Amino acid sequence: MMTGVETPCFAQVNGQDICYAIQGSGPPVLLLHGFPQTHVMWRPVADMLAAQFTVISPDLRGYGHSSKPRGTENYSFRHMAQDQIALMEHLGFDSFHLVGHDRGGRVSHRLTLDAPDRVRSLTVMDIVPTHLLLDKLTQQVAKAYYHWFFLAQPHPFPETMIGHDPDSYFESCLLGWGAAKLSDFEPEALAAYRTAWRDPEAIRGMCADYRAALGYDFELDAQDLRKQVTCPALVLFGGQGAMAKAYDVPATWQDRLSNMQAKAIPGGHFFVDQSPRETADALMRFLTDI
Repeated sequence: MMTGVETPCFAQVNGQDICYAIQGSGPPVLLLHGFPQTHVMWRPVADMLAAQFTVISPDLRGYGHSSKPRGTENYSFRHMAQDQIALMEHLGFDSFHLVGHDRGGRVSHRLTLDAPDRVRSLTVMDIVPTHLLLDKLTQQVAKAYYHWFFLAQPHPFPETMIGHDPDSYFESCLLGWGAAKLSDFEPEALAAYRTAWRDPEAIRGMCADYRAALGYDFELDAQDLRKQVTCPALVLFGGQGAMAKAYDVPATWQDRLSNMQAKAIPGGHFFVDQSPRETADALMRFLTDI
């Protein structure tokens, strides 16, 4: 059963209204969700981490209840990362542990590259580096992750197509990247996701996120290929997911993370939902050993 914070908070930071939940006490841990979810995905894990940490889980801009600005240029991972730095400053935290799944993992990597002094540790979940995925795209990955290129098509084509049946499209995403079924997702979480992604502005924001990856983030990452993250880092990935089938996921990060651990978690891309206890245990071991 999901028992996390039910009433979200809002902070006006970096020119955006950022929705977030906060619970627990102790060192701060920032949890960033991915596509097509919201901060609600973290509730079971956050409940467990809150025994020893202050856990903050926001909605990224473009998602959930956070702002959805106009303009693809406003959806780069750099802009999203700046939101999170400003949010943590607003909450009184100059540095923090950083955990990101999917798009949240890409925001987390960018945040750590741009502001290494802010990040006590970095955890990325079920991603390979953005530049590597796009620069060395394989047929296998293009087929599994076709949504990168569908969502990035010019407005309003993908928004119009998705808007005819958002539940059908986004649920196909939840099930499409390895070893998942709808029953793997808590009913309360699914209800929250459906409410969020039925909003045409959220559909626009999520498409803009993917347009920015191709139009802005690829070049930003190309400029930083020689930069290494030096803080303690953890790479978690779904043992039965699309990324694990296409890559040696830890190996894709070895030249980017100088102090890295890695672990497979049972499940597919959405292993956080499928295996929250195993996910929380892996995070707790990593965070308490730092």
